[in-house]
Amino acid sequence: MRRNKTLAVGVLALATLSGCLGNTDLDRAALGAGVGAVGAAVVGGNLAVGAGVGALAGAVCDDVGVCN
Repeated sequence: MRRNKTLAVGVLALATLSGCLGNTDLDRAALGAGVGAVGAAVVGGNLAVGAGVGALAGAVCDDVGVCN
């Protein structure tokens, strides 16, 4: 239970940092990969898949008008 709380705090911290980063696609992809990996760890999923999905979402979020 303590591990899940720690990981949840990590996800919140990374999400908060998203306001500081995100000037380029690479910045958003790196942040997305981190958030995706931590999110996958919280729910017991595959870290590599979580990081990949997060990186993809971060890289294209401005192209689809989500993070502008």
